[in-house]
Amino acid sequence: MIEVANTVDVASLREAHRAQKLALFDTLRHGHAPTRSVHATLRQFSALADETLTTLWDDAGFGNDLALVAVGGFGRGELFPYSDVDVLLLLPEVHASNVDPTRLEAFIGRCWDAGLEIGSSVRTLEECLDEAAKDVTVQTSLLESRLITGDKKLYTAFRKRFCAAIDPQAFFTAKSQEMRHRHQKFDDTPYALEPNCKESPGGLRDLQTVLWMTKAAGFGKRWEDLAKNGLATAFEVQQIKRNEALLSLIRARLHVTANRREDRLVFDLQTAVAATFGYEALSQRKASEALMRRYYWAAKAVTQLSQILLLNIGERLKPQAEEPTPINERFFEKAGMIEVASDDLYLKHPHAVLETFLLYQKTIGVKGLSARTLRALYNARSVMDAKFRNDPANHATFMRILQQPRGITHAFRLMNQTSVLGRYLRPFRDIVGQMQHDLFHVYTVDQHILMVLRNVRRFFIAEHAHEYPFCSQLAAGWDKPWMLYVAALFHDIAKGRGGDHSTLGARDVQRFCRLHAVSREDSKLIEFLVTEHLTMSTVAQKQDLSDPEVIAAFAKRVGSERYLTALYLLTIADIRGTSPRVWNAWKGKLLEDLYRATSRALGGHLPDPDAEIEARKREALVQLALHAMPFEVHKGLWETLDVGYFMRHDASEIAWHTKQLSRHVPHKGVPVDPKAAPIVRARLSPVGEGLQVVVYTPDQRDLFARICGYFDQSSFSILDAKIHTATNGYALDTFQIVTAYAPEHYRDLISMVETGLTKTLAEAGALPAPSMGRVSRRVRSFPIQPRISLIPDDKAQRWLLSISASDRAGLLYAVARVLARHQLNLQLAKVTTLGERVEDTFLLSGPELQGQRAQLAIETELIEALSA
Repeated sequence: MIEVANTVDVASLREAHRAQKLALFDTLRHGHAPTRSVHATLRQFSALADETLTTLWDDAGFGNDLALVAVGGFGRGELFPYSDVDVLLLLPEVHASNVDPTRLEAFIGRCWDAGLEIGSSVRTLEECLDEAAKDVTVQTSLLESRLITGDKKLYTAFRKRFCAAIDPQAFFTAKSQEMRHRHQKFDDTPYALEPNCKESPGGLRDLQTVLWMTKAAGFGKRWEDLAKNGLATAFEVQQIKRNEALLSLIRARLHVTANRREDRLVFDLQTAVAATFGYEALSQRKASEALMRRYYWAAKAVTQLSQILLLNIGERLKPQAEEPTPINERFFEKAGMIEVASDDLYLKHPHAVLETFLLYQKTIGVKGLSARTLRALYNARSVMDAKFRNDPANHATFMRILQQPRGITHAFRLMNQTSVLGRYLRPFRDIVGQMQHDLFHVYTVDQHILMVLRNVRRFFIAEHAHEYPFCSQLAAGWDKPWMLYVAALFHDIAKGRGGDHSTLGARDVQRFCRLHAVSREDSKLIEFLVTEHLTMSTVAQKQDLSDPEVIAAFAKRVGSERYLTALYLLTIADIRGTSPRVWNAWKGKLLEDLYRATSRALGGHLPDPDAEIEARKREALVQLALHAMPFEVHKGLWETLDVGYFMRHDASEIAWHTKQLSRHVPHKGVPVDPKAAPIVRARLSPVGEGLQVVVYTPDQRDLFARICGYFDQSSFSILDAKIHTATNGYALDTFQIVTAYAPEHYRDLISMVETGLTKTLAEAGALPAPSMGRVSRRVRSFPIQPRISLIPDDKAQRWLLSISASDRAGLLYAVARVLARHQLNLQLAKVTTLGERVEDTFLLSGPELQGQRAQLAIETELIEALSA
């Protein structure tokens, strides 16, 4: 073994490296620096790493015996603040066995000691070629190699053989497939609320992939080379470089702000990164929203431009032998793509812009737009101006797009991807890339709108009838689907302007209808849908649907069964389009119950509580008879229950309660034994999600709080609670609960709830303190101010308590403790979880609600509980 004396003081080298790196950090933090200057700073990071590596290399005494090669991102000569310094120690084939591995290990160790985040590999030339042939990731890393120091001849030989071994077509295919898989991992959208600015669609990796492909094919190493070789226009190169610089600056400032390698624009960091760009919070817009909007626009441009370049590269590598087929005098169909007849088609004939998407819908076998068409659209944005938007011919074409029997969703998504939709519908442009920090939307406003459009469209497609059969049944009888599509496009289009977005959106859609010659009758319905698109959800989830007055008031607001059906379909599509976590079967049941009750009211069948109760009783008795229950087994229980019970429960629930509880009802006249064992029964919920639990026990002041405490500690979420006090002093409470546990374990869950809740209720003692549940990162980053509303009904006998707050474990139990402390009687609870925000409604009664001072104390304690 050859001993080499290391003369460099690694500690001093580390300090010098760190000091220069911190100076570069300060350069990145300055918000006034031009965006494109980021590349110079990244090259300085790379040069600093080169300098430190070269010093350590020379000190190790390697000289020109082997080569030190930068690979991967470091090989591009640009290094992000906390990115790995990837190097290859390239060994000569003939003398590889003479290289002492301990010297190599010592060199790598000293690199770490000097403050370099080293990623290293040690290979001979042949080993590099073998690994590259087997793994496209290794091949990509070596493609971007550059010599730092060492044997130049060895490196030159390596480059020559490596480049000769690359198969451009195979590399293009492999990287295209890799790109598709990467996009799928990030849900195929650049609009994630916490995007990865390197890996997400529209991120830096997309641009790097394009350059890797052109390098492998010999088409160029820089963006300017692509323009020279006819793969890109000068304007496209300008746009690419501008957006690449912005994404690079965001990523670099993310690293500096997080003080670590962090490529995700997570909620915790968005505001801090926005501050480095000079963004400040305004009354109608957070600083983070301004940053994210700028990011989304850049990511969208990168998505458009990279798609054009990838299609061009693929065409150049493997020219299509297929002859284009004329569609009309302006368009061809070529290899399943729509292609313009001339590059300046849209500049000469602006009407052809919207015609492109109409043909995309109508032409069988077409799966997209060619690179030539995408480029022509990108370069024709200037013609999509006010004159274009006000042109009656374009209005007619747009309405035809809306009224096509197929391709609605795909056409509008493509119109948004190519920026045509926002340039034609001017208000839509304002919400492209706009975040929604309301804790339940997981899409930007434009993506949410397109998701709602998709959901409405699926109601009219037979293949999707199994998803929401009742919606599909209603849609089948609807004569003008396009009206619902227009309502979907405009329902949230005024978000972020300040004021009521429903009212502002109604004005926008009114103007749209007037310009597009929509009849007055149809226009009124569309305006109604946009204005009232939140109403049905609010009534279903926050009001007592067993109250005839609630149904009558909603029926009066809707006005007709046609309006009701349209609003119902839009409401379902809207809720499903906010987040996969927001929709559940219980919300579906509430909305369907409201639809059916309102439909009966609109048909002249005003709610008749007595007749409705008798019908439910008869149906419940039929179900009991099917279970061979003894004759008149129901009497003991039913005689203790009031009208409110029978109005709030359907026949199936009444029959289940009777079957489970009838033998436990105390005989008439027997005093209530406060120590009587509570009865708890559970079953799979009839709505198809979670469990339904009934509790029958002597009433006590803090019963609801104790039940909530058990469910909280057992990781169950309450969706709905119906609270009743029977005339014999017993409480009969029903709960709809859900849990994250797998549904196949429902028998164990039922047994656990029945045993555990019974034990909890049987044990006397003070209420346990609520658990301080952890809040999510999103809630921490975008907290919402807790809100409370306590309003009496018309007779001031019952009070409606509405709360809105950030969700956390133990929240409902904390509220229930306050209600118990003030001896408030709970009659109804509706618990609505919207992503990570809760909006709960409670129907209360109690003497303390009659005094203003007591009301103030209750509200103060509730605010404290919600804020804890």
